[in-house]
Amino acid sequence: MRAPHPFAAVLAVLTAALVACSTDPVGSPTPPNETLTPIELEGDWTWTKQQAALELGVTHTQKSLDDSEPAEARRRGMDILAADSAIWQNHHLMGFGTDNPEPEPGEYDWDTLDGRMKLTEETGQRTMLTLCCSPDWMKGGKEGETDWDELEEAPRPEHFGDFARLAAETVKRYPQVERVMVWNEMKGFWDEAKKRWDYEGYTELYNQVYRAVKDVRPDIQVGGPYVVLIGLDPGAQDTSTTVTGPWGAADQRTLDVIDYWLQNNIGADFLAVDTATNKRDQDGPAPLDGARKFADLAAWLKQRSPLPIWWAEYYPEVPAGEDDAGGSPVNAAVNLAAIAAMAESGTAGALLWGPQEHDLGSAALWTDATKKDGGQPLPLTQAWQFLVPRLAAGGVEIGRSPSRPDLLAFRADDGVVVVNLSANETELGPGRPLGPWQIQVAGRET
Repeated sequence: MRAPHPFAAVLAVLTAALVACSTDPVGSPTPPNETLTPIELEGDWTWTKQQAALELGVTHTQKSLDDSEPAEARRRGMDILAADSAIWQNHHLMGFGTDNPEPEPGEYDWDTLDGRMKLTEETGQRTMLTLCCSPDWMKGGKEGETDWDELEEAPRPEHFGDFARLAAETVKRYPQVERVMVWNEMKGFWDEAKKRWDYEGYTELYNQVYRAVKDVRPDIQVGGPYVVLIGLDPGAQDTSTTVTGPWGAADQRTLDVIDYWLQNNIGADFLAVDTATNKRDQDGPAPLDGARKFADLAAWLKQRSPLPIWWAEYYPEVPAGEDDAGGSPVNAAVNLAAIAAMAESGTAGALLWGPQEHDLGSAALWTDATKKDGGQPLPLTQAWQFLVPRLAAGGVEIGRSPSRPDLLAFRADDGVVVVNLSANETELGPGRPLGPWQIQVAGRET
C-alpha cells in the first residue's frame, strides 16, 4: 500500500567512475571523481516497498566479451560486468555465442561454452543455462554438420531423449550451473495446422529434460516454458478478454501454453516467461503503460501458480519516434520503468538480453567491445549497477509523484535513482532540472 513519506528525500549526486582502468583487477572499485551539490526530492512523492527480492542478470548473446575482442575493450567490459552488473549470467547451450556442443552423437565440442563459463567465473557471478538449441542431427540434419539457418528448429520427438541426455551431460560438466531454462521462446513448436503452439510437444520435451537433469543434479533448479507473452489489440482474434491493460491484450494462445504446462509438467522450480511491451508489429506504448504489462502479467501468473516468476527476456519498447539503440537514453529510461513494475509486483528475477551493445532495440550496459574503443559504460550502466545488489537484498522502495507522473525513483538506505520517463524537461525542485529521459544516481543523506 502506498503512503506519503513523512519527509523529503535529500540527495547528493554520485558521479563515481563506472569502470576501473585496465591495469586494475577485474571489478575493482573506483573512487568518486566529483561530488555535486545536494538536492531535494520535493513534492508529493509516494513510496512502495518492493514485494520480494528481485535478482537481475544478463544473457550473453553472439558477441559478448569473447577472447577474440580487443584486449583493452574486453577488459573494460569485464570491469563493468564484474561491478554489480549481474547476480546471474545466462548462456545458451548452442547458438547465441556458443557452437554446436554435439556435432555427432557422442562426440562433444565444449570449447565455446567453456569460454562463456570462464567469463562468468572471472567476473564473479552465478551461472544460468538456457537448454537451447539442439544439434542438427536431432532435427533432421546430417551428423557432423551445422546449418545455423536451422538453429530455431526443435528436436524431433524421437530425439527428445537425446536432447535430454545432452542436457544431463552439460550440467554434469558444469557444476557451477545452478539454474536451467528448458528451450527458448517455444522455437520450432508452432503447430501450423492448429494455428497454435504445440504445448503438448514442448511439455514432453520439458519433462524428459527435467527428469534427466534432476537424475544427475538434484540440486539444480529447472524452469519453463519460456513462452513469449505477445500483446495484441483488444478485441482482435485470439486475444484474452481478461488479461488486458493500457498496453493491449494478451494473446490467449500464449496463455494456453502456460496453463497446459502448469497442469502437465512433472516438476518445476520456477516459471520462465518473456515479453515485449508493444503490440505485435506496432510501436511501443507510453513508458508507464508499457511497464504496466509486467505487473499485469505477473498478477495473472500468480493466480495460477506459486512458482517464482522469471523474465527470461523482457523488452520495454521505446515510444514511437524515439531512439531504440542499445546506448539510447530512452531505452535506458524505459528499462528502469519495467524494473520498477517487476519490483512492485513481486517478480523473482529478470535477465537483460545482450549486455554488450547491439542493434536489437533494447538497452545494453557497455559499448561494442569488438571495437578497440569499446567496453565503455552506457546510459543504463550506473543506475543498473546501483540497483542490482539492492533489489536482490529486497530493501528498495519505488517512488512516484502523482503531480509529475513521468518521474520515477528507486530509494535504498544509501541512495536513490531518479528517472525522467518523458521527452520533456522536468524539475526535481526549484532550479533542479532533470532533462528528457535523464537518469540520476544519487547518494542519500540522513
